[in-house]
Amino acid sequence: MADSQPLYLGPRLKRLRRELGLTQQAMADDLEISPSYVALLERNQRPLTVPLLLRLARIYRLDIADLAGDDGGDFARRLADALRDPIFADIDLPALEVADVASNFPGISEALLRVYGAYQREQQVLAEQRVEGGAAAGADPVGEARRFAAAQRNYFDVVDVKAEALAAEIAGAGGAESWLKARGTRVRFLPGDVLAGSIRRYDRHNEQLLIDDALDGASRAYQLAVHIAYTAMRAEISGITRGASLASETASVLVRRALAGYGAAALLMPYAKFAAAVEARRYDIEALSRQFGTSFEQTAHRLTSLGRPGMERVPFFFIRVDAAGNVSKRLDGAGFPFAGHGGGCPLWSVHSVFTAPGEIVTQWLELPDGERFFSIARMVTAGGGGYGRPRIHRAIALACAAEHAPRLAYAEGLDPAAAAATPIGVTCRLCHRAQCTARAVPPIGREILPDDYRRAAEPFAFAEG
Repeated sequence: MADSQPLYLGPRLKRLRRELGLTQQAMADDLEISPSYVALLERNQRPLTVPLLLRLARIYRLDIADLAGDDGGDFARRLADALRDPIFADIDLPALEVADVASNFPGISEALLRVYGAYQREQQVLAEQRVEGGAAAGADPVGEARRFAAAQRNYFDVVDVKAEALAAEIAGAGGAESWLKARGTRVRFLPGDVLAGSIRRYDRHNEQLLIDDALDGASRAYQLAVHIAYTAMRAEISGITRGASLASETASVLVRRALAGYGAAALLMPYAKFAAAVEARRYDIEALSRQFGTSFEQTAHRLTSLGRPGMERVPFFFIRVDAAGNVSKRLDGAGFPFAGHGGGCPLWSVHSVFTAPGEIVTQWLELPDGERFFSIARMVTAGGGGYGRPRIHRAIALACAAEHAPRLAYAEGLDPAAAAATPIGVTCRLCHRAQCTARAVPPIGREILPDDYRRAAEPFAFAEG
């Protein structure tokens, strides 16, 4: 990098600040400059000097090569891709002008990309409304983040590999707290009222990681691991997020959060060690959770991510729902057909385990096309830790193809073909089973028969064919 060449890194600096969760004032305090100067740097109205670049790398523990690398070309490419939309077909947009706008006016470029992203999502909504008469999942950043994870079968090799190396370092240092202390970060466990509602907060100025002391052991370890994932795996997580080409900033935040959680689980349950234990314990979730000091839900979640080539394990679908049926987490590593919108099938036991706290409920499931799955469901509790502290009760379920079930402790010795299965559907709107007393709404495309003279046991009787 020649001293004579001014270095403009506005968009990169702004993205870094957002990834670190800093305001312009906070970054200015860290760098000992004014907030207005940070704003000028982010708008490419001032170049980033070499001393300031070195200060950035030192304070935020960054690789200078990564920070100073030129990603303006990627920004220009995204803008150029947007401007190739047919809506702009009658406008002359030379490539050099597009590149100039991306490089010299990053704020305007970002605004254009946001507007274009909103336009695309609205077009998808309208298209799906015409086809299905309903709202589109594309307008939902939560759905977008879930689809991204599902497309990867919830396996991210670069994060898992990094986590294994870090887990070995941490074990050698005597644990996460010792490992962090050796790198200048002190861990403190404080009452929730001191943390003002946070369960984890990083005090950058005093180099302290503050964690709610009411958390149980598994939750404490997980929050330590999440912090390590956000900091020590920042390059891997940011690289995956940037490559995801997500339509909204909210979806990017959700993917980063999911990847940090993925990294934390990979630190607590390193791939090779966990994969070996999974086979030895025949997928017994409670036994695995005790071996690795993790919660039942954390362990079940980790089982969905065992997709390393050559070391694959049983692929699972994972879902977490509340008592009202709201889905707060969904991970698909098994191709399980779950409805993107509307309620799921009430005949699936995941919706009934609230009446059996702590009990593991197994169930064979059969879809209308004859495809069979095996399900493991249990109620889990989050929160609490003291009198009057709120607790949240949810149900989680893992489902795998029936052919894999005999590998699990829960179905050992059972024949999937001979097992009695509960007939379920993806959702009532898409299920054409006529004999279902649990049906909430009639299926799409079927005429409902009148019940003037005959009322069937089922809520709706519909014409065949």
